[in-house]
Amino acid sequence: MIILLSVFAAFAVAWLLAYHRLPAVYWSAAYAILLELCSRHGWWPDALLKAGWALWLLVSLLAIPSPLRRALAGAPLLKLFRRILPAVSQTEREALEAGTVWWDGELFSGRPDWKKLLSYPAPRLTAEEQAFIDGPLRELCEMLSDWEITHEATDMPPQVWQFIKDRGFLGMIIPKEYGGLGFSALAHSQVVMQLTTRSGTAAVSVMVPNSLGPAELLLHYGTKQQKDHYLPRLAKGLEMPCFALTSPEAGSDAGGIPDFGIVCKAEWQGKPDVLGIRLTWEKRYITLGPIATLLGLAFRLYDPDHLLGQQDDLGITLALVPTDTPGVHIGRRHRAMTATFMNGPNWGKDVFVPMDYVIGGVAQAGEGWKMLMNCLAAGRSISLPANGVGISKLSALTTGAYGRVRQQFKLSIGRFEGVEEAMARIAGNVYVMDAARVMTAGAVDLGEKPSVVSAIVKYHLTERGRQVINDAMDVHGGKGICMGPNNYLASAYMQTPIAITVEGANILTRTMIIFGQGAIRGHPWVLKEIEATREPDPGKALHDFDRAIFGHIAFTLSNIARVLWMGMTGARLTPVPGAPELRRYYQQLTRLSSAFALTADMAMFLCGGTLKRRERLSARLGDLLSQLYLASAVLKRYEDDGRPQADLPLVRWGLLDCLNRIEEAFYSIFENLPWPFVSWVLRGLIFPLLMPYGREFAPPRDPLGHEVVGLMMTPGPARERLTRGVFVSADGNDPVRTLEDALAAVIAAEPVEAKLRKAQQDGRIARRYADQVAAEGLRHGIITEAEHELLNRAAELRRRVIMVDDFPQDFGKSELYQTTQPVTFEALARRKP
Repeated sequence: MIILLSVFAAFAVAWLLAYHRLPAVYWSAAYAILLELCSRHGWWPDALLKAGWALWLLVSLLAIPSPLRRALAGAPLLKLFRRILPAVSQTEREALEAGTVWWDGELFSGRPDWKKLLSYPAPRLTAEEQAFIDGPLRELCEMLSDWEITHEATDMPPQVWQFIKDRGFLGMIIPKEYGGLGFSALAHSQVVMQLTTRSGTAAVSVMVPNSLGPAELLLHYGTKQQKDHYLPRLAKGLEMPCFALTSPEAGSDAGGIPDFGIVCKAEWQGKPDVLGIRLTWEKRYITLGPIATLLGLAFRLYDPDHLLGQQDDLGITLALVPTDTPGVHIGRRHRAMTATFMNGPNWGKDVFVPMDYVIGGVAQAGEGWKMLMNCLAAGRSISLPANGVGISKLSALTTGAYGRVRQQFKLSIGRFEGVEEAMARIAGNVYVMDAARVMTAGAVDLGEKPSVVSAIVKYHLTERGRQVINDAMDVHGGKGICMGPNNYLASAYMQTPIAITVEGANILTRTMIIFGQGAIRGHPWVLKEIEATREPDPGKALHDFDRAIFGHIAFTLSNIARVLWMGMTGARLTPVPGAPELRRYYQQLTRLSSAFALTADMAMFLCGGTLKRRERLSARLGDLLSQLYLASAVLKRYEDDGRPQADLPLVRWGLLDCLNRIEEAFYSIFENLPWPFVSWVLRGLIFPLLMPYGREFAPPRDPLGHEVVGLMMTPGPARERLTRGVFVSADGNDPVRTLEDALAAVIAAEPVEAKLRKAQQDGRIARRYADQVAAEGLRHGIITEAEHELLNRAAELRRRVIMVDDFPQDFGKSELYQTTQPVTFEALARRKP
């Protein structure tokens, strides 16, 4: 009886620890009652009871807040933390404090509230936004020829530029009161995504003015005078903006920019002693820089004469400088891969500008890094993710069609298992990517500035996009590598590394930002502990730290019990909402969220301040958080779309892929932690049924991949949802339009081809070649005239699809003899400030 009661009590305690965070006083009282029962009934010997009461006293002292606990434990721990915490620079602090915590905080908690996620409204375009996409955006796409832009004119035609300005494409984020379109983040994302499927140059040219730049900064920090003057002009395209942050000596370390300004007084436009700044800078990689009329400039501001206050170094500052200002030099163009969007260097030496050129005026001098980080927290989650999804959706649409239209060995190449494997990755990745894009844009529209989430989608949507375009090129083979007007993939393939590099290089984003920033912002206790160590009031510091550190300890202990319980039960007892057919995925993701929270705590406890230098460990922890987020987006999309059963193969592929990547990240952490015993314990807690070896979450299996590819190659609602937003021209000569027409024709002809094959097998047709077989089938009445026409149309369109462009033998030869006057190192040295 005692054994059964003990087992029941252990089960109840484990269940309570796993699913309920009860106050410490409840646990203390329950433990005291248990000890009293054992004493009265003689269940435990006296020695064990004494030890139990001693343990109860110690645990109660540490678990229940009191002045005694603060004096005996809180104060020494606070002193220790202040000594061991690494110094945090001003730029690091501002980056950490930028933006908001959203779903990433739920994942860090180890107890994600799925009801909360599913209750967020499904992101939807307004009628006005949809009309813009169906009207001006489609009209713009019809005007674009990527081959002409990229390889002939090396720029968009003047009429295209004018159309972009006249229709408000440069002012999508500017409110209507200033003459802009006032679009949502989702609409902004949708426009960039669709443009990307037509022309990378057009997409970048539109997205940059609507991303981190003068308009965004003015909206949040500009003075009324600055807003009233510049925002209407930016919205109408009367000003072409660019933003200059990167310097030759400061790329990823943007906070260390050497460009500087000195506060001084000088003559300005005939007026003496005007308060201003004398600027010296050199920038490069500045998109739209060569054609900009308004230069957003980041620099470090110094005030040696204390004209603004007592500080010498005011910090990073942002200013808007008209490019016709004397001393501003706009350089020649960079050529990023094959892309022809305007990008180039600019520089200036001792250029005087008045103080009212500073964004926000004197009040915002020195606040530039905070301004950039806050704007980047939202902006980074829109443009580049949309770009990656656009390339990937185009790849999915065209590869699905090409896989069915193109035949080898009398079989569509999409039916071969090797090709099918690559195509399944394309479709599965696109579903995951688009789910994350839409959910994140929806968060921005809800008022969030999700800094960690924006880093997640920037990294993973561009990286998965790289895998998608690589797979698409593999499937297309020679069709993909021969350049020309009929190649719809090559430009995207060659330009993919650009998105990998900008707005935080992907290596940096993965190893330093996602977990490095997320561990502090998303964790329920870490930021509170850090803030307590910086609190100047000793009494408040001790009170806040005591609450935070013991809350953290309780959080960790709860997660240990929770992880072990859910590992032993497979999380099958975990209550979750959502579609019944996806119940096990919700449960497993809840379990893995708790495991991630525990692993993150162990890493922070063991590594302390050195964790930010252990970039590989930080990257793997970031991978865990990222895959949990992507899987959450897949679940959210399935609900928002109304649970379409046809999409289940895509949903399951995406979720299985995320689960497999999560497990791989866990085992990579286990295998590389410098503490073997800790690795062994973590593995035993998280995967207790697989000790000492084994894997629980396999990648998507072949039969599921086969289903996914079937959806990809078959026109229907599932394929339309997967590729929604890809521009397909109405021009019958457009290569993507031709490919879609060929897909329809080939599918229509497949039953006719089956008739002819059967007739051949039965001996009614003796011919071997396709055109002869069709003619003989028509002659013998096996197929009708209409069916014969279907075959001819399918053959004609298939032929047009598989053909590639060719050029005269001397094509491009003149370029070898052009005098390009390359910039020499000596010229660069002379240009430097």
